[in-house]
Amino acid sequence: MNRNTIDKILKIHKKWLMGKVGGFRADLSGENLSGAELSGENLSRANLSEANLSWANLSMADLTGADLSGANLSGAKLTMANLSRANLSMANLSWANLSRADLSGANLSYASITLKCSSFYWVKITREQADEFLGELWSKLDIERG
Repeated sequence: MNRNTIDKILKIHKKWLMGKVGGFRADLSGENLSGAELSGENLSRANLSEANLSWANLSMADLTGADLSGANLSGAKLTMANLSRANLSMANLSWANLSRADLSGANLSYASITLKCSSFYWVKITREQADEFLGELWSKLDIERG
């Protein structure tokens, strides 16, 4: 997808978020956005399910409540992105940089993350999310949860 098309979709999405006439929710489901420059963009509540966002730059993007289910985010730069309440179920986050990203309330069910290849420096998640998502790791490392 070319940058002009992306810009048009984002403009219409912004209208939708503001409740203006002519606005529609961004539907980028299944689109190939590999390597796209989307840093700082407002994609809150956008439909990005099954999208290929591999190696895309989404740093400081607002993805609050976005549907990223089944999306390929491998190698994506999500530094300081707001992913609160986003649906990341079955998403591929291998090699993704999630440093300082806000994942509070995000659905990480069955998401694929290679911990030694992904960056989680200062990621914001709840203890319940950590327990659910990293439960196997906790038990393998015998970490006290107190």
